Amino acid sequence: MKISDEHILIVGTGFAGLGMAIRLKQAGIDDFTILEQADGVGGTWRDNRYPGAACDVQSHLYSFSFAPNPQWSRMFAPQQEILDYLERCTDEHNLRPHIRFRTAVTGATFDERTGVWHVRTSDGSTLTARVIILGCGFLSRPAFPQVPGLGSFQGPVFHSSRWNHDVSLEGKTVGVIGTGASAIQIVPSIAPQVGRLHLFQRTPPWILPKPDRDMTPREKDRFRRIPALQRLMRYAIYWRAELFALGFVVNPRMMRFGEHMARRFLEESVPDPDLRAKLTPNYTLGCKRVLLTNDYYPALLRDNVELVTDGITKVLPHGIQTNSGKVRPVDAIVLATGFQAADRTAMNGSCRSLAGGMPACVRGYRTLSGIER
Repeated sequence: MKISDEHILIVGTGFAGLGMAIRLKQAGIDDFTILEQADGVGGTWRDNRYPGAACDVQSHLYSFSFAPNPQWSRMFAPQQEILDYLERCTDEHNLRPHIRFRTAVTGATFDERTGVWHVRTSDGSTLTARVIILGCGFLSRPAFPQVPGLGSFQGPVFHSSRWNHDVSLEGKTVGVIGTGASAIQIVPSIAPQVGRLHLFQRTPPWILPKPDRDMTPREKDRFRRIPALQRLMRYAIYWRAELFALGFVVNPRMMRFGEHMARRFLEESVPDPDLRAKLTPNYTLGCKRVLLTNDYYPALLRDNVELVTDGITKVLPHGIQTNSGKVRPVDAIVLATGFQAADRTAMNGSCRSLAGGMPACVRGYRTLSGIER
């Protein structure tokens, strides 16, 4: 079977889907269609528009190797700049004629006799394909906390990935649930504008300083004129990050150096011993996502910010009650509770019928998990 002779379906227009489509075009394969359930490209960078949203992987690595961008504004690009990059890649490689927006996959059946997939979509049509490529990521399905009474709250409630920009938090009392990768960006961004912020923490994360800064005009010019310099920087970032894998998968004792750095960073940032104790993890670095930030700890030192480590008992119509029985009145609740990244039954609309927690990959004649045969 020659892949170039048969129709290909790509699901999703995030980095995975767009990258696959570009590579197909570069290989001279033009017979493909991209299905996207939303009305624009970008995946997680289209959906996550909360205040302070940015990448925690350095920009010169968090980009396509075949589409370098010498004009990144910072070492770690913000959300809008990454989305602009994906939009630009889409247009430069003329992918829009291949994309069917607002089209989710609702089901698929594989015909073993003909070796063809029959894919049903949300607009009522059925497409056929020899190959299906899943480029639907896992950072688009919000995880909502199972807290009693959450539905009874009378004020605005929204997940970080579904930020309600019509709601003004100026001067309001806000409850933020969660202290993961989204929260450490949201809290410093909204703390200066809200009246009061209660941050509800279940498990403290390991935090390291973020080596972020503006890219200088001279650096941008050099990367533009000498692409090899940008490739060299990309390789350096990559191999430096790969060194951590030795601690993650070979010998966890190697993570002690990182833990020492994180503890020292915490001690230097938080002078209050009681608050510092609440922010100190009791597990090995690497068991949960390691976070990078320079402004999270300073935000927690603000007079209008409270870190709450007492577990949430229930949400009331106008407040949040914790195990101690104390009720904290709030005007709005932000759920920075992450995503259902490991739940095979909760995939997004386009991929729910196509796979059970599988990574982006090519599937031809073989059956995908959870699909009719």
